Amino acid sequence: MIKTKSKNKKNIKKSSKNSLSMTKNLKKNKPKLLSRQEADIVNALSSWIYSDKVREHFLHPKNFMKFGEEKKFKYNAVGMVGSPACGDVMKIWLWVDPQTEKIKKVRWRTFGCASAIASTSALSEMLMRNEGMSLKKAREITPDKIIKELGGLPDIKYHCSVLGDKALREAINDYYRRIGQYEKIKPEGSRVIDKVLKITEKDIENAVINGAKTLEEVQKKTKVGLGDPRCIPLVEELIRFYREKYNL
Repeated sequence: MIKTKSKNKKNIKKSSKNSLSMTKNLKKNKPKLLSRQEADIVNALSSWIYSDKVREHFLHPKNFMKFGEEKKFKYNAVGMVGSPACGDVMKIWLWVDPQTEKIKKVRWRTFGCASAIASTSALSEMLMRNEGMSLKKAREITPDKIIKELGGLPDIKYHCSVLGDKALREAINDYYRRIGQYEKIKPEGSRVIDKVLKITEKDIENAVINGAKTLEEVQKKTKVGLGDPRCIPLVEELIRFYREKYNL
């Protein structure tokens, strides 16, 4: 009986040592957590809920703007939504034929997930069909139309298809702003700061994110305040706000 108790004590000590050793090993060799983008890549390649078209566009994106290519690519319109601070960023460059108002060239870049990449790749193909889509028809593209083009997306990824069409509409507004047709600008869900040139708070935020730190630099990118000088004090306040928000 005494031997049994002694043996049990030894087993308990041994078990405790093993548990302690396992705990130390777990702490020492913590499993590496995948980043959100890495997890999306794994899911995109392994999950059967993604259609073949989604996988094809993700693995072989069409009209993607390679790094450094923007210096050579000829464009007359740019649109961007999202922010680096939030994770998802979508940027679209267009070359619009001034005579026909048809999109002749398109490039895009995103720092979003696999679904965002596939959605924008599909969108770029839609824009280039039949010798280029008109700006009027391009404005009518909805997330549902992009999802249909892809053969479906999981409900949880629906928001990814919104990035592309929003950036597209921002680019169309930018085109009309560049050629001075302000009456054709349609602000996207943001308060209008310069009511003459229809420049929104989102335009100012994007300018700051893209490196503008002063009123003059923001005006160079957006022309805000040139149409309605009375808004300049508010513009300066917004510049300070977004510089603090993004620590710029």
